[in-house]
Amino acid sequence: MHVQLGRSFGWLWSAYAVSTYGTWIAFGALPLIAVRVLHSPAFAVSLLEAVGLAVAAIVAVSLGPWVEHRAKRPVMIAMDLTRFVAMVSVPIAYVLGLLSYGQLLVVSVISGTASIAFTAASGAYLKYLVRSDHLLVANGRFEGTSWVATAVGPPLGGALIGLLGPVITVMADALSYLLSALGVLRIRGGDVAAPRDRATRLRGADFLGGWRFILRDRALRRLFLNSILVGGLIMATVPLLSVLLLGQYHFPAWQYGLAFGIPALGGFVGARLSARLVTRYGRHRVMIVSGWLRSLFPLGLAFIRPGIPGFLTVIIVEGLLITCMGIFNPIYATERLQRTPADRAAQVLSTWSGSSKLLQAALMVVWGILATLTSPLAAITMSGVLLLATPLLLPKRTHLSDHEPAASAEDVRAARLMPSSHKRSTRS
Repeated sequence: MHVQLGRSFGWLWSAYAVSTYGTWIAFGALPLIAVRVLHSPAFAVSLLEAVGLAVAAIVAVSLGPWVEHRAKRPVMIAMDLTRFVAMVSVPIAYVLGLLSYGQLLVVSVISGTASIAFTAASGAYLKYLVRSDHLLVANGRFEGTSWVATAVGPPLGGALIGLLGPVITVMADALSYLLSALGVLRIRGGDVAAPRDRATRLRGADFLGGWRFILRDRALRRLFLNSILVGGLIMATVPLLSVLLLGQYHFPAWQYGLAFGIPALGGFVGARLSARLVTRYGRHRVMIVSGWLRSLFPLGLAFIRPGIPGFLTVIIVEGLLITCMGIFNPIYATERLQRTPADRAAQVLSTWSGSSKLLQAALMVVWGILATLTSPLAAITMSGVLLLATPLLLPKRTHLSDHEPAASAEDVRAARLMPSSHKRSTRS
């Protein structure tokens, strides 16, 4: 489905692409540094992921109202520069012989917080930039880019780790955020910020606005609960897979990266098919089928074994899972944006992302304990069993039909444009 979305969207897409490629080249770099450089045990690796996610989520949710009332491009640039500084501190400390587990925790918190705030600002700006009926196509392009980066990044990162060590991949990730900031800086035109009475200070209740809006809408409520549970149960196993494959089964770094890189091509295919499938079969049917399937396949990870059979098992299971995610994610992201008014988008997205990461952090700690008490493979299997129940939370057809789409880009553009003097100050 070929739709022209404009030059400004092209720059936003490019900025997203370069930072996403950097992130996936550094896939698992911090846990890998914890394992290979600092010799941290399985629980410490899970704690590294969990603490970063938890603190970042709490801080980022409180940033939602702040992001809502500010021009989005300067926020995105500031968050990119923050992530650059945080990530580049790791190779600097390594070279100086000062790298510690505590620094990895701090970097995880700062980069996680900045990522949530960037996602909230970019999502709100995308709603402003793209017509409502083109959002599925736009989200499909972002999703496809993400999965191509997932396919290319880990094998390349694995090769870099094998040749030069994991710290080099962190440097590549840091530079990607700098390039992303330059891409956002090239966007021209207006910006978007929700109006606020300057005489009124933010109240504590304002920080709950995102949750209140999500929970009042039946479809959003179900999508929210489904997405954070699925994401939490899947992400809880990521550190354990690192320990299982790299530690117990002794997969080389290149093979570990390849096992997660090849399946990502299925995500690209799914993202390209998503809009076509919706056109042919309807949004709800495609959402339900792909939502059920993405919750069935993770149980296949229970059959991972050492050597080539285990390597092939990871590729097949992850390939099927990611293909379904590639179809599902653009649909759910579009439904979320269309049901959210322009002046609530940043707060809803920061609340959504923060809540998701907070649950992921909690489940990572729980699954780290489970893996310690049993084994990484047993904990991964338990996650797959629990995932089987999550599709029951997906919205019903009636929940999606009782909805008038939130204001389109054209409807809100004039009201959301910054004053001309402010616009000039935000341009490069």
